[in-house]
Amino acid sequence: MDEIDIEDPRPPFQQVAAFLRAAILTGTYAPGDKLPSYADLATKYGVAPMTAQKAVGILRDEGLVLSRQGKGSYVRQRTERSVGLRPHVEAIFDSGGDVAIDFAGFSGETLHGVISEPLDKVRSGRLQPDSLRIRILLPDLSKPLGLPALAPDGEDSPDVRKRAERIVQRSTQAVVETVQELAALGLVQTATAQVRVYHAAPLFKMFLLNQSEAFFGFYPVLQHSVAIAGQPVEIFDPMGKDAVLFHYAKSDDPDAVDTQYVEQAQRWFDSVWDSVAKDVEL
Repeated sequence: MDEIDIEDPRPPFQQVAAFLRAAILTGTYAPGDKLPSYADLATKYGVAPMTAQKAVGILRDEGLVLSRQGKGSYVRQRTERSVGLRPHVEAIFDSGGDVAIDFAGFSGETLHGVISEPLDKVRSGRLQPDSLRIRILLPDLSKPLGLPALAPDGEDSPDVRKRAERIVQRSTQAVVETVQELAALGLVQTATAQVRVYHAAPLFKMFLLNQSEAFFGFYPVLQHSVAIAGQPVEIFDPMGKDAVLFHYAKSDDPDAVDTQYVEQAQRWFDSVWDSVAKDVEL
């Protein structure tokens, strides 16, 4: 049974969110399934109902669940789309060699979701890669961007950007702090996680695994209502949970389309990372 670890530096609500996220992404809770009530989750994990509610709120912000007034929370029907990425991430951790993951996108929520369990296995000693390097490339939300924006005019809003920045910080900070902890504990010989930002609107998400595989998907831009300062606000939002990821893998054939795609995607990432991107303090 999953239990809250009092020695885990993460607060209980983040640990509960990690348990539930893993259960959703591994199919324990299938798309359309109803999650246990806050009271039942509280009993299961030995936490307060408000802690369980906060944990489910994280998954709701990540797009993994939907909450319906008076009816509870349900696993989104589309979460299976990101599951295709998960086995590939787990495979490079399972190999026991070097692990290098580069991510470019809007918030890093999907990244956090797919690497949380492998990182937990490293912490528990069940996995031990030789090295771990994670680079996260995100839009600079401190400056006006084309997206997200107010609807229907598409105008920039500092409040909308601040909301997005809070979501980004929650996901990326969890990844960076976990990797730093693994390094401090000596569980991985070399473990680093960096976040850099650059001035561009988020239009796609991309994962590069060990410079040999690429996953790419466009963000659909949807209009929906979000809460800002307690009030509903209509915005245009790049929706990561609705992005369909396409997989490319290098082969021994240098002229193969997949091989060229992965090489050019890596070249693009490295060029932005080393030129206009700037480090961020979390």
